[in-house]
Amino acid sequence: MGTQSPNLECRMYEAKYPEVDMVVMVQVNAIADDMSAYVSLLEYNNIEGLILNTELSRRRIRSVNSVLKVGRIEPMMVLRVESDKGYVDLSKRRVSEDDIQACNERYNKSKLVHSIMRHVAETMSIDLEDLYVHVGWPLYRRYGHALEAFKIIVTDPDSVLNSLTREVKKTGPDRQKVTRVVPEISEGMKDALIKNIRRRMTPQPLKIRADIEMKCFQFDGVLHIKDAMRKAEAAGNNDCPVKIKLVAAPLYVMTTQTLDKEQGIAVLNEAIVACKQAIEQHKGKLVVKEAPRTVSERDDKLLADHMDKLRLANEEVGADEDSEEEEEEEDTGMGEIDVENAGFGIRE
Repeated sequence: MGTQSPNLECRMYEAKYPEVDMVVMVQVNAIADDMSAYVSLLEYNNIEGLILNTELSRRRIRSVNSVLKVGRIEPMMVLRVESDKGYVDLSKRRVSEDDIQACNERYNKSKLVHSIMRHVAETMSIDLEDLYVHVGWPLYRRYGHALEAFKIIVTDPDSVLNSLTREVKKTGPDRQKVTRVVPEISEGMKDALIKNIRRRMTPQPLKIRADIEMKCFQFDGVLHIKDAMRKAEAAGNNDCPVKIKLVAAPLYVMTTQTLDKEQGIAVLNEAIVACKQAIEQHKGKLVVKEAPRTVSERDDKLLADHMDKLRLANEEVGADEDSEEEEEEEDTGMGEIDVENAGFGIRE
């Protein structure tokens, strides 16, 4: 007999239904003939809501498709809730720009929490609602939003998770009822939460890159370029270390990794200035081809592929030069010829 799979469907918040005048995130499912629309409330386990045609827009519309698209996700205001029947009426036209921004921020935070909670429930083979009852919703009540608690758990998990307790009444040896405070979750559950929260919420450093061209035709120009590169790297710090490497003369790339994008760009700009001043002291020249900006893993891969192609091309050129030298050696393999004594007559 197989074990029953856990139920991984659950609303994000403790309340089963939103409150009137609350702005919630919905997904449009269908548009009816009378131009009303049926939607799913994404934060409330996809319960169905209805938008009447009179609540679509403040202005007259010829087609509902001009204001609503099936599949689109957007904020709507709650007008009426009939919890006994499961009806929720919503409005699009009453939602302000401030409402949209606030709803987007809350939904994105709740969606991240929900994703982590769902993964932990699946990993531990428990119902998602049980995990919310014991962990998620208590954290919402205590911290305003569970994500604020998750942020603390990244660096100090015990201060948050050890506070999740419940009272248990037991009968003592003297048959007296004893109330004890015990942890709300097991050590295994605690470890799974910490692992998943840290994996999803530990900030990843951004990679900042600048592309430059640097030349110096003076005597010992290579040494002057190396010195300028050292000056560029010295402009970095522990939070934003700067590295510079050759792509293919005269193209170089400067890079740094940091959690703060603005700081990383500022540090690379300082490194460019230091490098430029150093090379110009020896009548060299530095030109910024691409200003400092964030780059993705794909950009790094494209750069690495480009450098590999250049390296292979250089190896092929080197091989061709070696073969040419060998041919020259073969052509002159008989040594120098003494024309006067080699038996060739020279007519006067």
